[in-house]
Amino acid sequence: MAHMYFDSPLTIGRMLRQRAAQDPDHVFCRWDTGSFTCRQLDDTVDALAFKFNEQGLGRGDRVMTMLGHHPDHIVTMLALMRLGAVVVPVNTALRGDSLNYLYRHCEPAAIVADALFADQLMPELDGAVPVLWRNEMPAGASSSSICLAYPPIAETDLARWPDGDARADDTVAICYTSGTTGPPKGVLITDKMCRCAAQSSAFLSRMKAGDTALFWDPLYHLFGMEVMILALAKPITLAMVERFSASSFWQWATALEATHIHYVGGVIQLLLKQPPTDADRAHSVRVAWGGGCPADLWRPFEERFGVKVHDSFGMTETSALNIINTEGVPGSVGIPLPYFEAKLLTDSGEEAQAGELGELLIRDRVPGLITPGYFRNEEATAALKQDGWLRTGDLLKRDPSGRFYFFSRMKDCVRRRGENISAWEVEHVINKHPAVVESALVGVQNEFGDEDLKIFVQKAPGEALKAEELIAWCVDRLPRFQVPRFIAFIEAFPRTPTQRIQKFALSKAIDDCWDREQYTARPNNHPDSRLARTEL
Repeated sequence: MAHMYFDSPLTIGRMLRQRAAQDPDHVFCRWDTGSFTCRQLDDTVDALAFKFNEQGLGRGDRVMTMLGHHPDHIVTMLALMRLGAVVVPVNTALRGDSLNYLYRHCEPAAIVADALFADQLMPELDGAVPVLWRNEMPAGASSSSICLAYPPIAETDLARWPDGDARADDTVAICYTSGTTGPPKGVLITDKMCRCAAQSSAFLSRMKAGDTALFWDPLYHLFGMEVMILALAKPITLAMVERFSASSFWQWATALEATHIHYVGGVIQLLLKQPPTDADRAHSVRVAWGGGCPADLWRPFEERFGVKVHDSFGMTETSALNIINTEGVPGSVGIPLPYFEAKLLTDSGEEAQAGELGELLIRDRVPGLITPGYFRNEEATAALKQDGWLRTGDLLKRDPSGRFYFFSRMKDCVRRRGENISAWEVEHVINKHPAVVESALVGVQNEFGDEDLKIFVQKAPGEALKAEELIAWCVDRLPRFQVPRFIAFIEAFPRTPTQRIQKFALSKAIDDCWDREQYTARPNNHPDSRLARTEL
């Protein structure tokens, strides 16, 4: 029975063709200044695919994208997929070492970017890779760069040239996730995995024809891509806004007539923290779907905003969602989807009984729903699955009825406002400071009940490094979501006999250290007013 969900021959490219043929006038996406019908989207994707093809791009070429959250980003992704190219979406907050690593590791055939990100991107380029700048060529761009006009206009009969539409098991994207003990890993995402993610999101959200999703989800994440593809699978509309904003969220939902909202990370907490207004219930939203809703905030959120919460568990490696809760049981991530299996293993390797803590393992009941591996990382790919089961590194419990409950992560990774943050990445940058001997990042619970970043720093002898100076260093070299909030200076780290830092022994308190929120709240202080709590 599980196979029935993926028996259709429709790939992502064919889904768009079919939607345009069946519902040509249906509004696929709308935003503050315009909209795309399904027919307009299909034609525009064709035209851009032709422009990319003129630049020599085609099947199997990796194309790095560094684009904001706007409709042209959707068109770019679908055009590259139509060519059979591989999209490598980049978090637009990346800079410095983290951006350079992705560029060197994926070795793209080309880059498509907004000029807004030129200051971050251009220092990492060597001029060997052409950059296709959307609508505007930044000053200092290399001679291999071109300015690509959006919306593109085709200058030939597109029906005469074949597209490179991907097959089900072809890689259509490489999504880099934060590593836990080393550099980020590039997860290979197939066409089938993308469609699975959309199907799972449809199960979780319970969206139906005519519904509208408030679409703020970044397209450089699989959870943004899955919402985009969901709108190809079903005649729903994406109401697109530039970014998440807690203070404007419900006004946008009301104005755009949204029926569904998506949440990750600390979104639930941030929305509840806002002062109550008339907009809290003036909307038409029925369901909030996503992952990570704290059990103690579940009912308060539903009661205040008049929506139902549908929570879940998933990973990029396993097509986004695997376990879903549409029953409204607070704190539970639910039961496995029909095309996935889940079990828990104890430390002794035995299967955990009801109420017993264990590591979550996931297996697909339909072949091809778990990633075929990591790009240019044979060791991690070889360790990905054991006897067909993927070990998630997450600790969960299961109740007698079969519902799963998330407990904690085994990995050295912190999840902050929907972003998985590798401790290694942050420590790697901070350890480069000339006054720092070593650092250690841990996740701590802040006053909102969300996870935040606390960095412990051992200074070099005789150094008088101040916390605000270290933050200024971080702001210039790290994405803003990786900049720690709390800083604690430490004389020496507790260590194992093999000299590894014992992070479990480090204080998780937030009142015994320097707090960036208090520092930036004072007027006229450096480093960065952009790090506002209400913006993700």
